[in-house]
Amino acid sequence: MNPVRKTILTIFILTIFVVSFSYLLGSCKKDQNTKKLELLKQEIPDGFPQPVNTFADNPLSKVGFELGRKLFYDGRLSIDNEHPCSSCHQQIAGFGTYHHDRSHGVFDSHTLRNAPVLFNLAWNSSFHWDGEFSSLRDEIAQPINGPIEMGETWEGIINKIKDDKDYQRMFKEVFRYPFIRPEFILKVLEQFTGSFVSANSKYDQYKKGVAPFTIQEEAGYQLFKTKCATCHPEPLFTDYNYRNIGLPVDPFLKDYGRMRITGLKSDSLKFKAPTLRNCFVSENYMHDGRFNTLAQCINHYRTGVQQSSTLDPSLSGGISLTNAEADNLYQFLKTLTDSSFLINPRFSKPD
Repeated sequence: MNPVRKTILTIFILTIFVVSFSYLLGSCKKDQNTKKLELLKQEIPDGFPQPVNTFADNPLSKVGFELGRKLFYDGRLSIDNEHPCSSCHQQIAGFGTYHHDRSHGVFDSHTLRNAPVLFNLAWNSSFHWDGEFSSLRDEIAQPINGPIEMGETWEGIINKIKDDKDYQRMFKEVFRYPFIRPEFILKVLEQFTGSFVSANSKYDQYKKGVAPFTIQEEAGYQLFKTKCATCHPEPLFTDYNYRNIGLPVDPFLKDYGRMRITGLKSDSLKFKAPTLRNCFVSENYMHDGRFNTLAQCINHYRTGVQQSSTLDPSLSGGISLTNAEADNLYQFLKTLTDSSFLINPRFSKPD
């Protein structure tokens, strides 16, 4: 063979070998990195139905969860760097707003409504008091970009966190991409908040046969099943439907609830039935936080229901309760408090 041709052939073979080896090495490294992404199993408590959100396009992972946790408590997601998601969603209150009627946002702003609790979200098919959003991811974006909530832009957030070494490492590990993108932020926040599961209250222990109710709690439970369970069925203690429960409209806020979304007069003053889990610790109450105590809520149903054309028919005469029955119901509602969830370090601010 001609020496020149032999040299060219040798170089060609070596080139093919080097390219093939590099490809195989890269594939091995990619496989190794993939293996490092430890997936998490979605928690579905015994007795709960199958969740609506199974994270089909956003696989739960340990690092994705931790990344969402880091972002949830990071003030840099707000324009003034002082209002993280956790400022309106405090763990001690079931990730609702604690001791406030309505949420406070950036630059001393005051929002329209009381921040709802954030747990068992995977069973929701709509979000916000009026059902404005049909996915958790879309719901998460609203307060981040909302001018009276966190007020920040995606560009602003990314510029503030892109040089953070921990964020760089974690985003690359989860998404295999060199840059932080808005959809990545939303996905990991969905992983974190969508993993909040509360199902270990005294009520849950009672249902498992490991904790007894007191006489008052048992009496309150029986009352609940006959007078409250239509709108707040077990085990999630909400049917997620929208109802007018006879609250007069606040003349200053002029919030007509679901009608704001649908434009239908038949939806006037209708708001989503909230879960009653952890209700004892999630004050204030109702969509605008008008009630400070759980007792005030119970008394509303006894004597405060206002008649209107869209009032839920089940409340046309209010709910008849004696003082003793109201107290028994109150004692039962306290059993829905999941103390372990409220202090679970897995959901707390990272060190």
